Amino acid sequence: MTERRPGRACPLGYRYGARALAAPAEFEVDTLWVAGGLYGNIFALERLLELYRLEPGSKALVFNGDFHWFDVDPKLFGEVNRRVLEHRATRGNVETELALPAAGAGCGCGYPAWVDDADVARSNRIIERLRETARGLPGATAALAHLPMHRVARVGEERVGIVHGDADSLAGWGFSQERLASAAGARAALGDCARAGVRVFASSHSCLPVLQRLDSGCAIVNNGAAGMPNFSGTRFGLASRISVRRGSRPLYAARAGSLWLEAVALEYDAAAWERAFVAQWPAGSDAYLSYHRRMVHGPRYGLEQALRSAEAVT
Repeated sequence: MTERRPGRACPLGYRYGARALAAPAEFEVDTLWVAGGLYGNIFALERLLELYRLEPGSKALVFNGDFHWFDVDPKLFGEVNRRVLEHRATRGNVETELALPAAGAGCGCGYPAWVDDADVARSNRIIERLRETARGLPGATAALAHLPMHRVARVGEERVGIVHGDADSLAGWGFSQERLASAAGARAALGDCARAGVRVFASSHSCLPVLQRLDSGCAIVNNGAAGMPNFSGTRFGLASRISVRRGSRPLYAARAGSLWLEAVALEYDAAAWERAFVAQWPAGSDAYLSYHRRMVHGPRYGLEQALRSAEAVT
């Protein structure tokens, strides 16, 4: 049965299907940076832009959704919106539910069964509070509404599909580390690559990173979160770098065809961000209860779990 509860439902308007990405590439570069899950962390944004400016040659930066979330302060929301939209972007479920809310969608997260009901309920309340901020800023939601749900780039000689969730839906979890850990999930992702005609899918949404090579030489690179820690005992975010050239500072890397796929650590000012977060979401608030522990200690997930080859899948 399809889940219809707010926060778990996947609205029909979120769905596009992998063949929608078989369209011609929108732009061509030698190096593509993709960052999802910024969540309003201005310090992570500043570090990302600093690293991106150092990248030589033909390049592009794409924010693939959920660049807003914790930024209920109007000044912060406006600054994040302005700086992100100076680059290419796609809508995540957060931006979609701010600009084009669907009845009964809640946060639009499409949470699977393994996510606790209390976390789902808190996320639904977070998006309601964030909507109040967005509605108070002239033009903010209109700009978000014009963003696409997916993009296709040509990096060198290879096609890269850029999505927020997975190949079928803006809030899909098919590219989550949990789904890709199963043989069925890896087979489904392989079929998605074939239908879209891409060498690589870049995604985020599911909030934990995974870089998984598939049997055909295709790969899924999910950066997890640019604006939150991704590994236990760490306090940095991640961005994906996809390039014809190897970078100078990958946290981990793999090859897919002629491309280097790399996870790049975003070492932002974690103490300053925690102060800014708590000023907006004090102890006991919904975001604090759901996210503060991860912000300080990282999730229960190890770096060794993120880099996978086809042979490692069971």
